[in-house]
Amino acid sequence: MHISHESIYTYLYVQGKGTLKQELTKYLWRQRTGRKPRKGRTEHRGKIPEMISIHERPPEVEDRTVSGHWEGDQIMGAGKRTALGTSVERTSRYLLLVRLKGHDAESVREAFAGVMKQLPEHLRLTVTYDQGKEMALHRLFTAETKVQVYFADPHSPWQRGTNENTNGLVRQFFPKGTDFSEITDGQIRWVQYAMNTRPRKTLDDQSPAEVFAKFYHENEQQRAPQ
Repeated sequence: MHISHESIYTYLYVQGKGTLKQELTKYLWRQRTGRKPRKGRTEHRGKIPEMISIHERPPEVEDRTVSGHWEGDQIMGAGKRTALGTSVERTSRYLLLVRLKGHDAESVREAFAGVMKQLPEHLRLTVTYDQGKEMALHRLFTAETKVQVYFADPHSPWQRGTNENTNGLVRQFFPKGTDFSEITDGQIRWVQYAMNTRPRKTLDDQSPAEVFAKFYHENEQQRAPQ
């Protein structure tokens, strides 16, 4: 017998009731009690200047045929006073956790640029964010890193589904209410290591680290003198 994941979610979210529903949803990765609606909502935030829409991304970003395309976001800490940056490579699901001094535009630009510049050029091509004001300095980020920034539609987290799902997994280590100012660099590195060495079914039971390493070495071999 085969059953789709959608059938399971329908049973839990629609038919499940009372204490049974509460007990069963504890075993979901995200532990949500319902699906977030995909219907767009009215956008009230100011527009970020010179945004480039996700709909203008190269086709290979969508079909994951080329490595080096990322999705970025923040995980907010207690009282939204602290935050942890996350950046996930779409093809390998490789995760970079980024310590942020603050979640203002300058702090976010500086932190993400510092991490991206450590990658070889062929593995830092584009990055897709939501329309949060923390990415207002995206043009300066691109000038510094050569990474083109694209923006998802408002209130459309499924357009950055890889990053959204990964954030949910990171929350298993850093639950809501975490004060990231009290989290050490060693703890952040350990969580990144744990996430990147976990085998994934979508990667044919390989880990993100294994797939990402293959992308790195394949390109290096192509560039080596014959």
